[in-house]
Amino acid sequence: MNIGIIGAGNIGGTLTRRLRALGHIVAVANSRGPESLSALAAETGATAVTVAEAARDKDLIIVTIPEKDVPKLPSGLFADAARSVVVDTGNYYPRQRDGRIEAIESGVPESRWVEQQLGHSVIKAFNTIYALHLLENGKPAGTPGRIALPVAGDDAAAKKVVLELVDQLGFDAIDAGGLDESWRQQPGSPVYTKDYDAAGVRHALSEAKRERTPAWSGSEHSAGTFEVPA
Repeated sequence: MNIGIIGAGNIGGTLTRRLRALGHIVAVANSRGPESLSALAAETGATAVTVAEAARDKDLIIVTIPEKDVPKLPSGLFADAARSVVVDTGNYYPRQRDGRIEAIESGVPESRWVEQQLGHSVIKAFNTIYALHLLENGKPAGTPGRIALPVAGDDAAAKKVVLELVDQLGFDAIDAGGLDESWRQQPGSPVYTKDYDAAGVRHALSEAKRERTPAWSGSEHSAGTFEVPA
């Protein structure tokens, strides 16, 4: 596939490496410009591009940036991406990074909010696993204990593409329902960062509670740091 990745942090960099190793064409962008990605491009064979170029003429676009930066993306970035599958890997960290986002605090699922900001439907994936585990712990299909990852979204065809990609990367892909159910895989949920197998992921999703726990909710002092959350 021809893939654009917007964001080159832990998850974005890892997906660049893994997807290139699988033979996909990858264009990667960040907020600092292509020059800042020269080392990653040289290492992986990906092409360092602008954000606008990462969203242009792609089969699949992965948005992997902090929630607080989603509204800062260029207006109309996805206007010509009607046929592209868009993946949101993001998590809302109000106390540690993002500050309060009132719509999410009032109950809008994180990726539904992202979808509204982008003006394009999204599939939620890759948000429950540590980047190092995503890089190193993929296994062939059928391996006992293979880590499973939940994938949520409303577009069945787009979700099928992402489910297949997760499998290519070495993980069992679990259909986690529509985007309005994606709160089941948000930070603080039973599935978050647990590396469960398929049965464990399905059970964890069923045990999730919609209410955000205090540790993952905004406070009057949001945001802090990951070391000292507000």
